[in-house]
Amino acid sequence: MLSFDQILVFVVLLFILISLYREILGPAFTFLVGVIVLGIFGVLTPSEILRGFANEQIAVILLLLLLGDIIRRTAVVEVIFDRLFKSARSHRGFLSRMTLLISGFSAFLNNTPLVAVMIPYVHSWCKKNNISPSKFLIPLSYAAILGGSATLIGTSTNLIVAGMVTDQTIIPDLEPLKIFDFISVGLPMIFIGWLYLMIFGSKLLPSRPDAMEQFSLGKREYLLEAKVKDKSPLIGKTTEEAGLRHKPGFYIVEIWRRGYKITVFGADFLLDKGDVLIFAGDTVAIADMISSNTGLVIPEVGMLTHKSRAEVVEVVVSQNSTIANKTVRAANFRSKYDAAIVSVHRNGELIKEKIGEVVLKSGDVLLLFTGENFVARTVATKDFYFISKVKELVKLEWYKSAVLLGGLLVAIVLAALDWFPLFLSLLIIIILSLAMKITQPRELPRAIDYNLALIIVLALALGIAMVKTGTADLVANGVIRLFAPLDKIGILAGIYLITTILAAYITSKAAAAIIFPIALQTAVNLQLDPMPFILVTAFASSANFMTPVGFQTNLMVYGPGGYSFNDFFKVGAPLTLLYMAVTITILSLIYF
Repeated sequence: MLSFDQILVFVVLLFILISLYREILGPAFTFLVGVIVLGIFGVLTPSEILRGFANEQIAVILLLLLLGDIIRRTAVVEVIFDRLFKSARSHRGFLSRMTLLISGFSAFLNNTPLVAVMIPYVHSWCKKNNISPSKFLIPLSYAAILGGSATLIGTSTNLIVAGMVTDQTIIPDLEPLKIFDFISVGLPMIFIGWLYLMIFGSKLLPSRPDAMEQFSLGKREYLLEAKVKDKSPLIGKTTEEAGLRHKPGFYIVEIWRRGYKITVFGADFLLDKGDVLIFAGDTVAIADMISSNTGLVIPEVGMLTHKSRAEVVEVVVSQNSTIANKTVRAANFRSKYDAAIVSVHRNGELIKEKIGEVVLKSGDVLLLFTGENFVARTVATKDFYFISKVKELVKLEWYKSAVLLGGLLVAIVLAALDWFPLFLSLLIIIILSLAMKITQPRELPRAIDYNLALIIVLALALGIAMVKTGTADLVANGVIRLFAPLDKIGILAGIYLITTILAAYITSKAAAAIIFPIALQTAVNLQLDPMPFILVTAFASSANFMTPVGFQTNLMVYGPGGYSFNDFFKVGAPLTLLYMAVTITILSLIYF
């Protein structure tokens, strides 16, 4: 018979699963609501809810994010990319080099900024070699995932699992995870994943139009609103006389007059003050219209046309963006970022609503007209990622670059040898970067992902509740009974399968938080070494290839690559099964 506390924990878990899957609430707020409910009913005490803030791994995650942001803004990585990709000439050569290089970097640097920096290189190379970037963008994301899963610090999901190991109470003397505890599976999978992408990638990946090439050459259509301004020379003229009927690069789709939509109009249609013309056109034509004095104004752009510095750029809306599910007008983009959303492109779909009424979604590609303060205001934004380069990054003197990259390398070696804590090493590097003016104190707080920190703390509290109420033990016994006929290897595979399916639809961090206490309790109930059960949870959560929503880098390439949900499943499902087979085999050989 289930106790009230156990029923409550199951209800909270169900709420978290549904909310994350249906995107009812944001991940941080979803966990917050669940943990508060557990606190109200006395399942968790205030000290248990807040215990995660004292967890060293959370501090390490935040410091790594800070350091990664500093490195991204110094252009050190971009200089390396310039040199290594310059000589790539063939499809296979570029794919091979990109996969191995990004995997290697992702093992020690946060993979999100790496993918953000690499996307323009993919588009640029594809444009020069007349190859669709959709052949490379999914492999780019997968390479970042493969590398990030290979070490403790490669992905925040592994660090979350490490934090749970430190915080758990099931096994009091359990050793904390070390940096290279993941390497036995992670390193072979980098090369196996590389082989998989080299052999099957070209066959399975679609060949879609290049979003960046269409952007720069004017082949990609967007919708644009243009209003006939007061005292415009176009007032009283027909569309033919105004020269709007056969303008190269765009055409009129519809006209709005005093709130009414007109879709049928001829060459003799007379224009009036306040008319809003909806054009379908390529980016070159749109940029010309914005900058020209035709008697039309772009309402969303306004005074940005008078800025001394402006650019047209494309960005992709991130998974947990604060502007997602808001209309363009409600997003207040212009005042927040000194940029106007000129048009929206949604994975090949031509958005037909008036631009101010378009509800933005994760994965949308936004065409922006940016002012001179755009770069400064978007340094630490988590609302979107850049597809094209718009920032003029400061190039450091060689010794400052050495402090960053060399310092990180030394920190990793010292931590791997247990000679010096990683937390203190990272803290010293950041202090040095401040002292050498590589970064500014005011820039650091903007680079911290507070949502991620809150999610981790609350996830640790949820794990405590599952163990404390016996819910983890209950589910663990159910898993054992379900997979018992397959022996301990089958049970390990079952945990992997459940975790990876959850991670594909509710994100890797949430899956790790829910499954970790169950996996650990399963090991205890079977009287087996807990390490393979811990690692299998981490690998199954992090190695997320099947859906665009399961991992941040997948979402980053989803819109720019013109991919469908099925593209990720077609390429990612075999790789997921391959990763599962390798993980179970290697962990079984080492620990069983």
